[in-house]
Amino acid sequence: QVQLVESGGGLVQPGGSLKLSCAASGSIGSIYTMSWYRQAPGEQREWVAHITSRYTTNYQDSVKDRFTISRDNAKNTVYLQMNSLKPEDTAVYYCNAEISDRSTWPRAQTYWGQGTQVTVSS
Repeated sequence: QVQLVESGGGLVQPGGSLKLSCAASGSIGSIYTMSWYRQAPGEQREWVAHITSRYTTNYQDSVKDRFTISRDNAKNTVYLQMNSLKPEDTAVYYCNAEISDRSTWPRAQTYWGQGTQVTVSS
């Protein structure tokens, strides 16, 4: 079994910073692309950023130059450093990863974290 566990959400002031973490655990063979998504109340879940196994990154335009996605393969963890936060960044943030279970390697499947609330408010 493979699971993702998120942490790091909270309440911050506009202009503040927050760093989210999501650690994968279980019977991991390989972790490929890891991503962050977010979902605001009444909105669809949207892609925020991703980082490939070769550390190539991409960002949604609205967070580009403010957010940084990174990963630590030794810790099976993906991070999202969020700077210059705006109220419109308020959402539940979810991590997502393409992971091959050791038992079915190299076949990969998508896993989701449980989500962590980020609230940006004065």
